[in-house]
Amino acid sequence: MTTLSGHFLRAAVIYAVLGMAMGIHMASSHDHSQMPTHAHLILLGWVSMALYGVFYRGLGDVAVSKLMLAHKWLSHIGLIGMVVALYAMFSGVAAIEPLAGISSLVVLLAMILFGVIVFKNTEG
Repeated sequence: MTTLSGHFLRAAVIYAVLGMAMGIHMASSHDHSQMPTHAHLILLGWVSMALYGVFYRGLGDVAVSKLMLAHKWLSHIGLIGMVVALYAMFSGVAAIEPLAGISSLVVLLAMILFGVIVFKNTEG
């Protein structure tokens, strides 16, 4: 489980650096049109991925399941698709909006899978 935990924690740091760099760029250029993209990158990339990593670390030596691997890949695919789509949309490329919608559904599915994993591995 520590490998899955480490994966999410390392990914969280990468997404945090990218989000902070985007924030610094917006501040220095005085162009805050990418604020929604920045917010999604920080909240879903840094915060969610870090929380996933902490949760998986807390599971200890539980074997990584196919459900957990699906959660991992859907989390990244959804986030990356969403960030790319939002960046394009807020740069004036309206035609990419369907990618934002699809990516949002992928992120939602990843969170539902995480919820199933949480409920399966914790006591109520």
